[in-house]
Amino acid sequence: MPYLMGGFPDIEASKRIGLAYADGGADLVELGVPFSDPLADGPVIHAAGTAALAAGATTGAVLGVCEALAARVAVVVMCYTNLVLAHDDFPARLAAAGASGLIVPDLPLEEAPPLLDACDERARGFLYTVSVTGTTGERDSLSDTFAATVERARSHTDVPVALGFGIATPEHAAQAADAGADGVIVGSRLVRAAAEGEDVRALVEGLAGALR
Repeated sequence: MPYLMGGFPDIEASKRIGLAYADGGADLVELGVPFSDPLADGPVIHAAGTAALAAGATTGAVLGVCEALAARVAVVVMCYTNLVLAHDDFPARLAAAGASGLIVPDLPLEEAPPLLDACDERARGFLYTVSVTGTTGERDSLSDTFAATVERARSHTDVPVALGFGIATPEHAAQAADAGADGVIVGSRLVRAAAEGEDVRALVEGLAGALR
């Protein structure tokens, strides 16, 4: 499940990157909407969001990216609460753009029912499980924590468990799968690759291959 910052480095480029993810074997794309105060994002994704905003990215334009990708691969939109609250019809706009789901990392569970009702969802697709305490970003070694984290998450849900935060290499992906994760989310490594002009399709192919 590769992460894509919508509008980075610009809207059309982010569409091309998302399609490259699909060509590389992505099962789902997590599409981020850039925001000025992204509490869960590490420096790489934060910088990409800042650059996207500076390039003129808007929520509407990022939903256009979603629409362009949704015909090829499932898209789950990740955005912060303020962006949801700014649009009364946000769930309807997501559905119209072809989104398959929504992740709102800073929305307290106790305050979620109105949005849950509007989306008619309560993690029915998968549980996004954070592998480490802190923000997103690449780490050198995490495998010693994977099994305990997945086991703890699985004890609270009956939907698939997807592991994210810090996973950057095919080896990490394979270790997460070996620890029992049903899915793997990779963000900062791919956003950095996009910033540096690397072949993101090849990177996704390597990650997907490690899981197979």
